[in-house]
Amino acid sequence: MPSRPHRPRGTTVAEIRLQKVLAQAGLGSRRRCDDMIAQGRVEVNGEVIDVMGARVDPTTDVIRVNGKRIPAPSGHAYVLLNKPRGVVTSMADERGRPDLSTFVAGREDRLFHVGRLDTDTSGLLVLTNDGDLAHKLAHPSFEITKTYVALVDGTVPDSLAARLKAGIELDDGPAQVDRFQVKDRSRGRSLVELDIHMGRNRIVRRLLDAAGHPVRELTRTAFGPLHLGGLSVGAMRDLTRDELGALFDSVDER
Repeated sequence: MPSRPHRPRGTTVAEIRLQKVLAQAGLGSRRRCDDMIAQGRVEVNGEVIDVMGARVDPTTDVIRVNGKRIPAPSGHAYVLLNKPRGVVTSMADERGRPDLSTFVAGREDRLFHVGRLDTDTSGLLVLTNDGDLAHKLAHPSFEITKTYVALVDGTVPDSLAARLKAGIELDDGPAQVDRFQVKDRSRGRSLVELDIHMGRNRIVRRLLDAAGHPVRELTRTAFGPLHLGGLSVGAMRDLTRDELGALFDSVDER
């Protein structure tokens, strides 16, 4: 089993891979950092770690390479916002519409959004000042899965799942979902949930509209390993250490 550095009782494991921390500290490529670990050149809290898979908390663990301590990471912030409907995904909207500046006013760190949500879409939006992570999370090559819940017109048949998974031709090319489920049907409308990794403009709305079921309400409930949970509309919170570790892992070694 992967080695786990000794920590005082009651501390929390960050769930970030040791080689990831070393690479972020500028000690070389992931492969080179793997080699340093295998050669027994890395210590965590005074314990030599020489196997792959160890996870550390870079904010509290004392990490040394060749006896020299590496610095703790800079003060990056990672925030989860439940964006309300009607708010533009921008820090300064040129047309004066409600934007994200309302939620970050008074903060010393300059946050920016990871990807976008349509103005009329609510739900999970990640804010950070970590440009490298934000770029990876938004880049299509990493195929980060997003989960949406949509209220649509019409009684959606279960058979629509196969059609959406196979793909529908849109104006800008074919598009498909990874998962689709009808959650409820009532009074000529349906509540559906879907997973999709494509990030094209208004892709969920356009897909469902092309399938004959225009969207009336749309909420993003998950982004990669992050889940909206019970966070109130308009509320925001810092990511937990476990969430942050999972987020880094979602773009690790790509």
